[in-house]
Amino acid sequence: MTEPGEHELTQLLRAWSEGDDQALEKLVPLVYTELHRLARHYMAGERAGHTLQTSALVNEAYMRLVNFKNVTWQNRAHFFGVSAGLMRRILVDFARSRRSLKRGGEVPMVSLEEGSMAFPGAGADLVALDDALKTLAAMDPRRSRVVELRFFGGLNAEETAEVLKVSAETVLHDWKLAKVWLLRELSVGGANEA
Repeated sequence: MTEPGEHELTQLLRAWSEGDDQALEKLVPLVYTELHRLARHYMAGERAGHTLQTSALVNEAYMRLVNFKNVTWQNRAHFFGVSAGLMRRILVDFARSRRSLKRGGEVPMVSLEEGSMAFPGAGADLVALDDALKTLAAMDPRRSRVVELRFFGGLNAEETAEVLKVSAETVLHDWKLAKVWLLRELSVGGANEA
């Protein structure tokens, strides 16, 4: 994710933090492509025919980012880490609202045996994943944040380490343990619901 204009991007982020509206105008074209990539990454894990489109996710995240006040952007990785968190919340809120509108409306009927054998793979339910991440955050906030930045934000270990102010080795260790914990949590959660 390292680009030649990373220093310029960091300068523009800091200028925007200080209230420079012209910096925001210059920043938008530089970050839009990356925000769109993040959104595509998120949407790839969604079910086919999802009513929220990639561009709508980018636009919603952008609108929320523009309304952030009193944020001192540290650097590019910090900005995209926050962006990843916003996109996650937007998708989870969207999933929760759809679920509350009509319980089971588009959920296919399966037998108890089929349900107990189901395993939440790459297209795991975002609400269940969000709930698991909240549980993990209560036990180990840093590991939860590592998952958010790496899985949802698409940041590599070095960029995640920069945001969290830890070593890349620590990030890789946390990432490994968090993935194992989440896999177990989602498997147990899925088995309990069947």
